[in-house]
Amino acid sequence: MSWLIITEKDNTARRIASILFKDVKTLKKGRVSYYHSPSKDAYVVGLKGHIVELDFPKELNNWSKTPLENLLQVELVKKTKERTISSILKEIAKKADRVTVATDYDREGELIGVEALEIVKSVNPKVKIDRVRYSSVTEREIKAAFSKPVKVDFNLANAALARQKIDLIWGATLTRLVSIHSGRMGKDFLSVGRVQTPTLRLIVDREIEIQNFKPEKYYEIFAEFEGFVAKHPKKYSSKEEAEKVFNKIGETAEVKEFTRKNVEENRPIPFNTTEFLREASKFMSPHKAMNIAETLYMNGYISYPRTDNTVYPSTINLVEIVSALSAVFPREAKIVLSQERIVPSRGRRETRDHPPIYPTGIAKRGELSKDEWTIYELVVRRFLATLAPKAVWDVRRAVLESNGVKFNASGRKLIDAGWRAIYIYSKAEETELPILKRGDVLKILKKRLEEKETKPPGRYSASSLIKMMEKLNLGTKSTRHEIIQKLISRRYIHGNPFRPSETAFSVINVLKESAETITLPDMTAKLENEMDLIAEGKKREPEVVDESRKMLLQILKAIDYRKLSKDLREGVKKDKIVGKCPECGAELVVRKSKAGKRFIGCSNYPDCTFTLPLPQNGTLYITSKLCKDHGIKEVKIRTKKGYWNLGCPYCNYLKWKEENS
Repeated sequence: MSWLIITEKDNTARRIASILFKDVKTLKKGRVSYYHSPSKDAYVVGLKGHIVELDFPKELNNWSKTPLENLLQVELVKKTKERTISSILKEIAKKADRVTVATDYDREGELIGVEALEIVKSVNPKVKIDRVRYSSVTEREIKAAFSKPVKVDFNLANAALARQKIDLIWGATLTRLVSIHSGRMGKDFLSVGRVQTPTLRLIVDREIEIQNFKPEKYYEIFAEFEGFVAKHPKKYSSKEEAEKVFNKIGETAEVKEFTRKNVEENRPIPFNTTEFLREASKFMSPHKAMNIAETLYMNGYISYPRTDNTVYPSTINLVEIVSALSAVFPREAKIVLSQERIVPSRGRRETRDHPPIYPTGIAKRGELSKDEWTIYELVVRRFLATLAPKAVWDVRRAVLESNGVKFNASGRKLIDAGWRAIYIYSKAEETELPILKRGDVLKILKKRLEEKETKPPGRYSASSLIKMMEKLNLGTKSTRHEIIQKLISRRYIHGNPFRPSETAFSVINVLKESAETITLPDMTAKLENEMDLIAEGKKREPEVVDESRKMLLQILKAIDYRKLSKDLREGVKKDKIVGKCPECGAELVVRKSKAGKRFIGCSNYPDCTFTLPLPQNGTLYITSKLCKDHGIKEVKIRTKKGYWNLGCPYCNYLKWKEENS
């Protein structure tokens, strides 16, 4: 009889097989590899994530002819999407007396394992089943996990199943609703989702706030001294009031207070998924960063990257890891090891499923790709920074006065870099303030009255959006980066910080009027809480899914479909308009030729044949920025390498014409 081990992916299967067995042979069926130990008669099979997927019955595939309510009433069907892997599982399972689920330990991983178990049980219903849990694919942890197998957590799997069903039902129903009524079908459909839409609303609402922002003037007063600048503490909305104070300032100022003390600056907290993605977004998209982190995890370089935990468990031998890292980061490791006692920083979230993200293996720069090294180095430096001494600043503050007008000045100098010498991504900004003493009279070299304007709120960056999603309980640590990527791929947002497209404005503004619940985080957060209750065994999966169906049905019944169609079609049309035709004054729109090539053409065709060329590759974004010369909106192109600012298409065309004439 055989032992079957099931992992989530092939490279994890290969690595686990090499750790557990000395006589591993690679077997193949079609293009799928799996691993066999003849001495132990053990097989290790790597899945491709979900090998089973949920879908609607085929008879509901016609978007136009299927009433939306039918999507809420029908039973979802399961489809095997990886038939070769399913066949391998069945073949081995027939003769197996033990099956071990070794997928990633989280909700999704538990469900992936349970899906595979259902295939196994279809041919061997009485087979013995157990589960191993680990947070890193290292020899020590894998062997420890396999020495203490536990039971499969079906509640955890059911929580993921509920999410899968709810997201499919809501996503399909709302996407069809908006796509049908906007006339955007086929490849160009408009995607709407339970988490995606409230996230998009955050970006759209922020853009509306920026557009409606009216700057207000205010005035600040500064005094320049030898070696530093001091600022009057009050801001004035009235110029006259500011000028009165400004005119009182004399030629000298007296030091009324001066303090100087050493201030310790706390170290950063250990990386959970949210903090990791926020920091990694300085270098690449969160989606790319997570994919790289998963590769590093599966190759044994870092721990599991999907975690809420910000407290290292006592079981991690921190000193041993730092000592090992000294081979690659000698200077940084020395800073940590030079302390008499290493006490790590800690965040507020402490969970028992996985530790914070930390390095589990030693990698050299040449062994990894450029992007892999960037992420590996980030994880290593963060880990070492959480163990390093605190940074120490020499902080100085002064209060000065000139003819009754007060000024404040401050300065700070880094006197012991501590963790800052390791975590190079956080810039230490020093400001000068010489040592003063109370009663000193200083000459004012220059006084300034500056007119300033209030600024609108900033757009969401990948980092700040992930943080806000976490705060509002939108999505999970495992899905937030995927939601952002979906908004980008569906051309709802572009750039970083993110700007919404005209279509995004249209979809959100129409839904706010017709079905606002869809755009608010409250409903999504409620469903997230319900799924937590399933994981805890306090609610059943069918009950929660049924409640979500009823919730969605109420939303559909309240919609004014005529208004929805009218507003959506008008909004979507705006996204293709780039300006006015210079020849006839009609609208210039993005169009496609019969050969499928995109270009800008006049809406008054065939009476007007004015056209402008466009690049054929990359995703096209029409920005809100207008060309001063032609009144045409500037264009951006997103390729795999990033964004390319094409600018005004007419300016580009005229320049090309001149160069080629």
